[in-house]
Amino acid sequence: MSGEFDLIARIRARAGTRDDVVLGIGDDAAVLQPPPGRQLVVCTDTLNAGVHFPDDTAPADIGWKALAVNLSDLAAMGAVPAWCTLSLSLPDADPARADALLDGLLELAAQHGVALVGGDTTRGPMSLCVTAVGHVAPGGALRRDGARAGDELWVSGTLGDAAAALRGWSRGDPVLPALRTRLDRPTPRVALGLALSGLATAAIDISDGLLADLGHLLAASRVGAEVDVDALPASTALHAACADAELRRGLQAGGGDDYELCFTAPPALHDAVRAAAVRVGIPVTPIGRMRPGGALQCRTASGDPWTGTRAGYEHFAE
Repeated sequence: MSGEFDLIARIRARAGTRDDVVLGIGDDAAVLQPPPGRQLVVCTDTLNAGVHFPDDTAPADIGWKALAVNLSDLAAMGAVPAWCTLSLSLPDADPARADALLDGLLELAAQHGVALVGGDTTRGPMSLCVTAVGHVAPGGALRRDGARAGDELWVSGTLGDAAAALRGWSRGDPVLPALRTRLDRPTPRVALGLALSGLATAAIDISDGLLADLGHLLAASRVGAEVDVDALPASTALHAACADAELRRGLQAGGGDDYELCFTAPPALHDAVRAAAVRVGIPVTPIGRMRPGGALQCRTASGDPWTGTRAGYEHFAE
């Protein structure tokens, strides 16, 4: 059995080095060299066993997801990912489990040019806290407060897959592999966030559920929205697993863990948004429009009001 310092040494050996990391793992803090003339964008998220992933989740998938949820935040800001830290709580210093966690995290890090530059290790219930750092041009960050009445409302990818997987798992039902992959290994839409620079007026990533997260954007921008729940994009796997249209709407509108982007853009840029999405190979779908005031109205394709579930995930809800 390895001890804490052996574990740190293993992580340090796998993290590697590069020119923008002046001082990495092994000191009291990292020293980084940002690109000239760029602003830093910093985010952090924690994943706890039994809260953010099912108990039977493979360690490599946990490591992947711990970084992915942070990269999704950077994507929503239109930032280029660069560095991350990892605070790791484990019940013991089992090297096989630690290596597997790193396998997933570093696999995704390599895809996005992210260097692991520091963190912490401690004994306790399994928990991973990642802080990710990216950069943008000065004043170039996408924000939640830029939406305007009349803007089109868009989402990337498909919605509801992860929620369907979690629902099936919690009920003991068989879960289609495509749905479980969306839960365990979400795809951060970094390339799309970068492509939307100069096009989107506001953006947020969908972590707690579309309508819950959209509500944060509406509050920041002081506008309302009308959403067509039948326009929400659904995967073939979700259709196969969930034939009931009303249940599917609920999973798509109120389920979490999608890690897609929800964003707004002026109607005049509709074709430009589609072209940008095509360039990076990420599908996008218009699902509504921003309105004056602060109300969120949902309707079906036939125009009827939809009053299904709107509640997203909230950690401290009773």
